[in-house]
Amino acid sequence: MVSELWPGGPAFKEEDDVHRVGADSVLLADFAAGARAANKRLAADLGCGSGIISVLLALNDPSLHIDAIEIRPRAAVLAGENAALSGLSNRVKIVEGDLRRHRDFLQSGAYDFAVSNPPYNHSGSGARHANSGLAAARDDELCTLGDLCLTAKYLIRWGGSFFLVHKPERLAVIFGALSANGFEPKRLRFVQHNASSPPNLVLVESLRGGKPSLNVGAPLILTNEDGSESDEVKRIYRRHSVEY
Repeated sequence: MVSELWPGGPAFKEEDDVHRVGADSVLLADFAAGARAANKRLAADLGCGSGIISVLLALNDPSLHIDAIEIRPRAAVLAGENAALSGLSNRVKIVEGDLRRHRDFLQSGAYDFAVSNPPYNHSGSGARHANSGLAAARDDELCTLGDLCLTAKYLIRWGGSFFLVHKPERLAVIFGALSANGFEPKRLRFVQHNASSPPNLVLVESLRGGKPSLNVGAPLILTNEDGSESDEVKRIYRRHSVEY
């Protein structure tokens, strides 16, 4: 099945055993694209899945090249097909490989920034999904937060940024893994279903070698109290033109 993210926008193929297009990936791409970082020319998408984030980042910045890294062969193929659907095969390079073996096939300090929508669940902390592909996308058996941050440390140049989306309840673990690998959290934004609900996602930007200073932004509210989409969600999904 192929579906457009918004009318006339990027189209993505989806398969049952590969994590589908989710709001978390779309929100992370928007969060990373909005960062005021200079010289963003080469990025890495760590655990790219079907390539959603890579495609959105490349569409947003015509000068950006992205290495989209994925361990699962079928997901890597799908990511390549999705990049091709948007005419981005020349700027989104699919790299099939295990992030835990990053030194074997990736270049140290070559990337201006990296993004990741990693598995949210710690392996063994709950029931494993029956579908092995979806289980790999949801549980960190193949790549823990520590593995991910160690990879980011190797790849990202000094002063480069690392963008993550994750669950708020794991924020202490996230900060610990980032700090252990030389990243300083610099920007944080919680995502809430509506203004009165607790956060269900958190967006984090950290800086390699950054000094302590954390900017906690206003929460990203997905829906108004009447259940309609917020203006910010409409902006992100190109529902209409909203000035910010």
